Amino acid sequence: MQNKKKRALVTGSSRGIGRAIAISLAMDGYEVLVHCAGNRTKAEETRKTIEEMGGSSSILQADLCEMESVKQLAKEMGDVDVLVLNASLQIRKAWAEIPLEECYAQLNCNFVASMLLIQAAVPHMKEQKWGRIVTIGSVQEAKPHPDMLVYAASKAAQTNMMHSLSLQLAADGITVNNVAPGVIYTDRNMEALSDEEYAKQVTASIPVGFYGTPEDCAGMVSLLCSEQGRYITGQSIYVDGGKSVQ
Repeated sequence: MQNKKKRALVTGSSRGIGRAIAISLAMDGYEVLVHCAGNRTKAEETRKTIEEMGGSSSILQADLCEMESVKQLAKEMGDVDVLVLNASLQIRKAWAEIPLEECYAQLNCNFVASMLLIQAAVPHMKEQKWGRIVTIGSVQEAKPHPDMLVYAASKAAQTNMMHSLSLQLAADGITVNNVAPGVIYTDRNMEALSDEEYAKQVTASIPVGFYGTPEDCAGMVSLLCSEQGRYITGQSIYVDGGKSVQ
């Protein structure tokens, strides 16, 4: 079990992969800050689940597409020992039809917000000579979807930032890694995967032959945030059933 005094912020943890990560870290002994953009009811459900399992949590709300909101979140989170940057915005649209406002929204949420939160979290981590930063990327860093140009590019940019920071922060006892999920069965993907023909195509593209679950990602994040993960930094780890290497 981790020291009960350690605190973790997991962005986008009211549902999906973020929710599974928040619950897993709470069971590892962290006090977890559950973050949501707008659906506080779902965040309350995550918090309730954590507390029913004996964990400790609270809720923070912020729109990561809006930089003033991100700055406020950075103040409200206080000192954190673990920062998991899971929240993202994904808009499907043909590349030639992407309006500038949708481009900026995805870049802000998926990259700029991550940078600002890291800037806010690192001083405390440096002071105590211990910290864990995990970005949640995407298999699209290796296999970009043709209708998600900005999303894929923003995830690749976030991972490039992770590589740079892992070298700059290693001497301070701070590890920085990326977990890149493949096709994970979450509410984000349910609508698209409800199309039988599309679902067959997607499944055929996954070497193991099935979708992942949010818990598949949470286990890897839990390892990276633990003492057992202390010698892992600067890595981008695909949790994708082999899709990235096909």
